[in-house]
Amino acid sequence: MLKGVLLVNLGTPAAPTPEAVRAYLAEFLGDPRVVEIPRLLWLPILHGIVLRTRPAKSAAKYAQIWTDEGSPLMVHTRRQAELLRAVLPQVQVEFAMRYGAPSISSGLEKLAGCDDILVVPMYPQFARSTTESIRDVLPKGTRMLEDFHDHPAYISALAALVRGDWSAHGRPDVLVMSFHGLPQRSIERGDPYFHQCMRTADLLSQALGLEQKRFGVGFQSRFGPAQWIRPYTSDILARLGAERTRKVDVLCPGFVADCLETLEEIAIEGREIFQHAGGGDYRALPCLNEHPAWIGALAKIVLENPASAPT
Repeated sequence: MLKGVLLVNLGTPAAPTPEAVRAYLAEFLGDPRVVEIPRLLWLPILHGIVLRTRPAKSAAKYAQIWTDEGSPLMVHTRRQAELLRAVLPQVQVEFAMRYGAPSISSGLEKLAGCDDILVVPMYPQFARSTTESIRDVLPKGTRMLEDFHDHPAYISALAALVRGDWSAHGRPDVLVMSFHGLPQRSIERGDPYFHQCMRTADLLSQALGLEQKRFGVGFQSRFGPAQWIRPYTSDILARLGAERTRKVDVLCPGFVADCLETLEEIAIEGREIFQHAGGGDYRALPCLNEHPAWIGALAKIVLENPASAPT
């Protein structure tokens, strides 16, 4: 039996230009899973305001992180698929993006000859706005991984990443773990995302032997006027800066590949917030990317296939 695996991440514009960003945002923000506002209210706002004002600003941010190979998220996800393919030669591994290219449908087409296909959302923590959005576009009966927020191999890979960085650059006074935010109403409706993030942070802090005062957990990337889950990463960084904290590291455990949210929002904006408030040294740790421990962990997760369910 030939097994196929499709790694799926969020997506990225095709280029750091207003036109490409506009096309990407139209698809991304047009997904009712992402913005849970009635379509009759949201679509006029999206097309009449957001897609007229936001693309140029976002394109300028993408331009700061774009590489010769393209979007960092695309580059890292492609490499992850290639490395996983090398570790699991008996498995056909492809990758796709939920929004933009390569599409999920094109990835599934490449796996058409496989007897068993597993779709792996590259989101460690489950959220309806991300994980379920992938399920929405899968053919009926396709198996999909739900989450791996507490998988021992994932936690061990994060710990190995952090320890390696500390070995090279020294330990900080405080490690901030920053996860992508989610509207508070999503949690109130039963989404397990917040609790899974906190579980990941708790397991990682234990693996690193951190005292409670040596780490914090925050949420970033909020969008729109609604209340989002707290505490906000930006508020934590401002407070640590005001307390004249000498050295802060920020890790984004919920992002398995570096992207705009980590390379610009955390690495650039986060540093400005912390140091403007009076803080000292600031380091944004890399995501798991192609770390050997992560590729090994991903292989274990795929082979064990925990918590998968047919769509």
